[in-house]
Amino acid sequence: MELIRALQLLKLNSVSSAWVDAVWDFEFTHTDPLDPVIEEEIKEDPDVFKTIYKQLLPFSNKDDDNTQSVWLVFGENGVSAKPLVAVLSYFILSAKAKSPSLEQRLCGLQAASLYLLLLKIPGSVANKVYHQILFDTCLNMPLKCWPQDSGKKRKKDTLKSSQGDPKTGKRSKPPKKVSEEIDDDEDDEEEGVYFSPQDLLKLREGIVLLVRTLLRLLERFSLRDKPQSADSCVQRYNLLRIFCLFSRNVDQIQSLPELSYHGLGLLCSTIHGEGDEVGVFRKLLYVILMMKTQERSKPCLLAPSQAVCGARDQAILFISHIVEKQREATLPLLRILVQHICHQMVEKSEYRVSGAQAVGKLMAKMPCQDYAAIIKWLYSYSRNNKVAFRMFALDVALVLLEQSERDVDDTVDPELAVFLPHRFLVHNIIYNHRNDVSPTVRGHALHCLAQCLELGSQNATKCVHELFSNSKYITTEALTLFKKHVSDPKINARKSALETVMSLLKHGVISCSAENLSILSDRCRDPAVSVKKKAMQCLMDLLTALPENREVQEAWLRGVLPAVMDSESSVQEKALECLDHVVIAHIKSQGKYRDDDTSQKLAWDLLGLMCEKCQDLSRYFSKTFSVWAPQQKFTPAFVNGLLSHTDGERAAAAWLLLDKIASCSPKLNYGTVLDTWENTIRSPVVSVTMTCHILSVLGDIASNLNDDTKTRIVGKCAASGLRTMTELAANASEKVLFRFLDRFCGELVSVCESYLSGVILQEKGAENINEDLLVKHLYTLGAASLHCPSKVGKRIFLVVQSVLTPSEQPGESMHLCFACYGLASFKPNSMPTVVRAHAVITLGKLCLQHEELMLKYLPVFARELEVGTELAVRSNVVVVMCDLCVRYTNTVTRYIPNISACLRDKDPIVREQTLIMLTNLLQEEYVKWKGALFFRFAIVLVDPDPAIADLCEYCLVDLLLKKSPLMFSQHFIECIFHFNSYEKHKKYNKFLQTESEKSKFSLKGRQNQGKRFRIYRFLLKNFTDEQRFNITTKICQDILASFVDSELPLDSDSSELLADTFDILSLKEMKLTAMSGPAAGEEPQEDEMAMAKAVLHVAQKKLVSQVQKRNFVENVIPIIISLKNMLEKQHSPVLKHLMAYLQVTMQDYRSEVKELFAADEQLAAEVEYNLKRFEKEKQQQEQQQMENQLANFTFSPQRNVSQTYSYIGNIMVYCLVLITNICFYFYFHPLRKPVPRQWNVESPLVQKLRSKKRF
Repeated sequence: MELIRALQLLKLNSVSSAWVDAVWDFEFTHTDPLDPVIEEEIKEDPDVFKTIYKQLLPFSNKDDDNTQSVWLVFGENGVSAKPLVAVLSYFILSAKAKSPSLEQRLCGLQAASLYLLLLKIPGSVANKVYHQILFDTCLNMPLKCWPQDSGKKRKKDTLKSSQGDPKTGKRSKPPKKVSEEIDDDEDDEEEGVYFSPQDLLKLREGIVLLVRTLLRLLERFSLRDKPQSADSCVQRYNLLRIFCLFSRNVDQIQSLPELSYHGLGLLCSTIHGEGDEVGVFRKLLYVILMMKTQERSKPCLLAPSQAVCGARDQAILFISHIVEKQREATLPLLRILVQHICHQMVEKSEYRVSGAQAVGKLMAKMPCQDYAAIIKWLYSYSRNNKVAFRMFALDVALVLLEQSERDVDDTVDPELAVFLPHRFLVHNIIYNHRNDVSPTVRGHALHCLAQCLELGSQNATKCVHELFSNSKYITTEALTLFKKHVSDPKINARKSALETVMSLLKHGVISCSAENLSILSDRCRDPAVSVKKKAMQCLMDLLTALPENREVQEAWLRGVLPAVMDSESSVQEKALECLDHVVIAHIKSQGKYRDDDTSQKLAWDLLGLMCEKCQDLSRYFSKTFSVWAPQQKFTPAFVNGLLSHTDGERAAAAWLLLDKIASCSPKLNYGTVLDTWENTIRSPVVSVTMTCHILSVLGDIASNLNDDTKTRIVGKCAASGLRTMTELAANASEKVLFRFLDRFCGELVSVCESYLSGVILQEKGAENINEDLLVKHLYTLGAASLHCPSKVGKRIFLVVQSVLTPSEQPGESMHLCFACYGLASFKPNSMPTVVRAHAVITLGKLCLQHEELMLKYLPVFARELEVGTELAVRSNVVVVMCDLCVRYTNTVTRYIPNISACLRDKDPIVREQTLIMLTNLLQEEYVKWKGALFFRFAIVLVDPDPAIADLCEYCLVDLLLKKSPLMFSQHFIECIFHFNSYEKHKKYNKFLQTESEKSKFSLKGRQNQGKRFRIYRFLLKNFTDEQRFNITTKICQDILASFVDSELPLDSDSSELLADTFDILSLKEMKLTAMSGPAAGEEPQEDEMAMAKAVLHVAQKKLVSQVQKRNFVENVIPIIISLKNMLEKQHSPVLKHLMAYLQVTMQDYRSEVKELFAADEQLAAEVEYNLKRFEKEKQQQEQQQMENQLANFTFSPQRNVSQTYSYIGNIMVYCLVLITNICFYFYFHPLRKPVPRQWNVESPLVQKLRSKKRF
């Protein structure tokens, strides 16, 4: 018989019975060497195992009734199964040796296949062929025999690196080597074994044969009573499924995962008991999470490569197939699997997105009842105290919104029906987290809300519209909230808020009003670079969606154009890119213009706005062309195309653009420019703006014009053509240039002098005054005088001065001022305020060229700031004096107190103007922080106008503090004296001020305490830890010690000062950041580096605490004890502030009160008593707050689910979590039993009790 002849090749009769018994006695964990002669005889035929396999295969077919039992054949021919299994096990175990050869590996795979085929034959169990250890060893053969070095180049798939944290610069410990197989025995690395592609192909064939044999076995061989073997099958099939991840060529073995999934499907069939879906789902969990399971350590993340993502997708498809095939048995496990995916999700965004997609696909296979139950569980999950959980809940909600909304059917319980509509996901999960305590979750919730509007689902969009359309009050409240979010301290939260506002505007949820659009445009000047770029991108997206909306166009200009002068080069580049993409790229010639081309129309509309409503942005627009000029961006064809538009309806916009590019253009068509100029001046209606642009272009081309043309143009120029005339003479010599300026600018000065004299000096010249014409002559006079100072005579001084003569007789001091400078001879006039304001500017320009005039008029300007009543005049006086400070720094510096007094002017415009001008002078160091200047600046922080207060914060922190980092700490002590108007200290608050200035800038009194502490907190917030530590010591030495040493009296004036001092020391801003824990709501990352940082923070905190404690004992406590005794003797009300300070401070030294205050036992007892009372009151407040919430709770059918859950609060959530975890226990109990280390998921209830926090 062929089978017996094939078995004789194994030399079973030659094998000693003692060796066979020894193999069985060791239970196939170890074998003694086989007789070398017998081994060589067996190996003479390399296909011996294949031959036996081929002959034995017909006996494994149970359906073939004609096949004789193989066990009868063995018995008739004296073949025993015991030596056969022993010999096969020898070759199988030989393949597990250290660095096995190719021959050993092939023999091991073939022997394992033959053994599994024997098990498939009916009667194998009865004939004691099956052995669990040998069976498990055969299952492990594919990974044992495949060369391990084929996966060494794939180590980047594991997200662990030996490099340290780039922030700390420290190098972490190298990761431990992880074995690729799962077994109790760990093999050493293979050394010196090389496998050619042909060798690998042979090994692949052997593995495929083994897998196919195992699949045939599982079709017939029941593992119902062999749970450990079933679990081993699941484990090996799971590893074999990802076997391709560690192979050189995935394409060569791509059928292996398919075979493995077929095997997993067989394990889920009823032939193996109730199916092993639990083990299968457990193993595939980590595949979906893109993690690599390890025997003796936590699962580690795999890099999301194409192979890993493909394995994840295959796992999801397989689970979906199993659920469809065995619905009733697998639905409970599917719910548990989804919950475990949620509970083991990491915080990394790419893994969260992948996990959310997986959850969405798995939930799509659930019926409505189970789907609603999971949504209900997801709601409680979204309220977990872990940031990663809340973030993932938002991702899952967004994925579920992409699916079709489910209709409520008869199978859904009434209490679960409310969870099915998309409205619940939008309102109760996404929108409810807009105010989350964690800025990361807040930002992500706003991002998800914006994405809801971008989804294809109409239901999601409708739900968002409902949030803002219920009432005007709700819409206003929501907009106020978004304005708050765009100013969030965290950068990502601000960016997400901007994205949300853009989506709401884009989809018409809120109106595109100037107020709403300013939310985006204002953020283009955010302190953070990434927020600026995000705001510009949002404006770009909004403009693309709504290109014809004029409000959107204006907001785009006001947001993007100023960014070209940003301090960050990357922001400038982004702004230039936006301008190029929207405006420059779509300018074409007149013949190519089409009204239906939205991009072209938008470009010209934006340029038109620049000529009308947005003329104030012209200087930013000019900056862009100064950047583009070196790049030779504008070709002759582009310029000629612009010139073709100069006669049509887009003429003003075309000349605006020509004005900006004329200086950098390669060549202009001068004839077209001159012809347009001639047509413009002959036109009865002349656009002033367009005329200015044409004149500017003429100035740029002046060097290419002949003398006759220049003379003709100059003769027709007015005040707006001064720059043009200057450019027309710019190519001449210096002598010729001055002669030219004296001639033409002198003529303008004479014309203006004649007109102003006729109006001012004549008896009835001011009766029929033309205000607009008078202003133009004043402006032209000032502009022309700068170019020809020699042509300006004393008569012009007197004429301009006369405009400033008050309309009524001034007070005595004011009259003396005017009399001193020759104005008493002029009669009082009734010039309008706008004329007087322009006269101030003109007089300032005259002062720039004539120092003696400046010396005369500086006191007049200073007096005008003090007693003037006209807003425009005072505002212009501030500008003039600050400009004069640049030219005559030493002289004007004496008047800085007069200028800074305007920071408390009654008009917001003057206050804002003064703040901006003084900031510029401080930046350029024309003015120093002398006298009371800093304290006057600080008072602007509490300005009644919030916009001015915000501007002051920006100026102090972002502009001035960077230049002088010690500015706040150097002035802080004196702030306490100055704002309390305390002048008895020998050192502080000793600068000269008038009584009016003292009263104007005083914050003395209890009514101003809130303002004082707003300033204190702002300053302390911008301190470094070193400055906080030093200022504490300085406060004790310079203020408290002065009272202890009797340098300062303990009287009523000092009470507010001392009270402020102790309250400042009690502020949380005084606490060192090194002593503080993580920010509220932030969940630390659970990785090794985060743990290292936490350990470092604890060590740092301990060190700083010791230093601070030593300073407190040596420098603070003696002063406090002495001062307390002094205050007790006088029964001072400041004593309660001192005790409050001790109560706050001693919370960090709660157990050391008696030790620290050993010198005053009574004080120690009082402090300890106060601390106990404080803790008791705090507990009572928390209890009272909970009781009030329960007392106010009432059920109402009209309340929606969001309101109901908000009222129920922690109690219902706690109960829901408790019920969920009971389900977790019953569902997962069988899962944990086989391999607890790989399904070790801590229960959410255990996590809750361990953290001791409520939801």
